[in-house]
Amino acid sequence: MTAPFDTPISREGATLTGPWRNPRQMLAEQHYDGHASIHDDATAQKLGFKGGTIEGPTHFTQFEPLGFALWGERWFREGCLSVHYRAPVFEGEEVRAIVTADSDEAGRASARMERLDGTEILAGSIEVGTGHGPTALEARLASLAPLADPVVLRDVHVGLTSARIPVRMGPDDHMGHYYPFTLAQKRQRMTEPSDRFATAIPFEMISVLIQHKAGEDRFPVRGPHVGLFADQEIRLIDGPLLVGADYEVEREIVGLSGSKRTESMWVKSRVYRPGEATPVAEMLLNSAIMKESYAPYAAEHATLYGS
Repeated sequence: MTAPFDTPISREGATLTGPWRNPRQMLAEQHYDGHASIHDDATAQKLGFKGGTIEGPTHFTQFEPLGFALWGERWFREGCLSVHYRAPVFEGEEVRAIVTADSDEAGRASARMERLDGTEILAGSIEVGTGHGPTALEARLASLAPLADPVVLRDVHVGLTSARIPVRMGPDDHMGHYYPFTLAQKRQRMTEPSDRFATAIPFEMISVLIQHKAGEDRFPVRGPHVGLFADQEIRLIDGPLLVGADYEVEREIVGLSGSKRTESMWVKSRVYRPGEATPVAEMLLNSAIMKESYAPYAAEHATLYGS
């Protein structure tokens, strides 16, 4: 059988390292709530970034050959990548993916990505199947203090669940204002191309499948605001997800947290085949909203909390 990737992988003991790659920016034209996103140069620069950031799940593709190298076809059926984004990447920068097998858990490894200058871009866990204990993000979410003094997120709560909405991704389906490109266009710019992705949706595009209609079942979050992906986990349960197949997505808020600059909403999205009760894939996503991007933040905080 032909290998799904031509990616050169170096091995040193339990560590597998992928090649240096230059991921491409494809969200410069992304719009939501009537304004540009963190991936737009001008918007990003107003918030202190040097330019539009490359979307986090773009980096997931560099881990796919490593997952396959560790677990073979099982990776495409029940793989899981769970990471905390630590630093942004901008077009033109080189990054590489690194995994180190867990000596105690044959189905799990640590995962990290670094920039050419040594900066850690993301860190977490990669695995197949279940039963290995909490993923990197499950452990992280459990350790975070609840959000205090919410402003942008004051009307949402843990347990709030959306109705199911239908989604699909054909090869030439334009994925809307949130994701202004098609799978075919993305495949031309992926760091790790594969013929397999003609029929199976790659990990980075599972994020697009789930998120591209998020505006249709949105939670009562105040805006307009600018947010970014701070943590993300994608798990296949009965994969792969198929190009052109019909699915349904349900979203549930499973956590609220915050930092000095952000309010964060942790959402678990479950992907179902139409009418079925058991999900075929899941995504845990921490969408971190930049407080300064919500114009009345300071005034509303003072009104609500007196300071």
